[in-house]
Amino acid sequence: QLVESGGGLVQAGGSLRLSCAASGRTIGAAYMAWFRQAPGKERDFVAGISWSTYRTYYVDSVKGRFTISRDNAQNTVYLQMNSLKPEDTAVYYCAAERTRRPTVPTRANEYDYWGQGTQVTVSS
Repeated sequence: QLVESGGGLVQAGGSLRLSCAASGRTIGAAYMAWFRQAPGKERDFVAGISWSTYRTYYVDSVKGRFTISRDNAQNTVYLQMNSLKPEDTAVYYCAAERTRRPTVPTRANEYDYWGQGTQVTVSS
């Protein structure tokens, strides 16, 4: 299971940190990632991290502003979001995938486990 926390309302330029706690079969997943979904839009990849190599991958629109990291002892993945923009407003989902692949998966259908989502709203 995956449980997200840390969403909320913030002004443009502000920061938020999302957390995703893994339990059960999601512990030891090969990859963990954050996706987001705005109203009427598809669920899009934001950032991902390999549990074994620490390799990270980001969508271009968040590079330099967002940082994905993990705490092995706590089985938790974080998404630090800085310099937030109104276009970052969405429901953010944590995802996990146990199958090892050549690179961090970036498509939603490549992930088998999902959290319930947490709302992030950035006001202008």
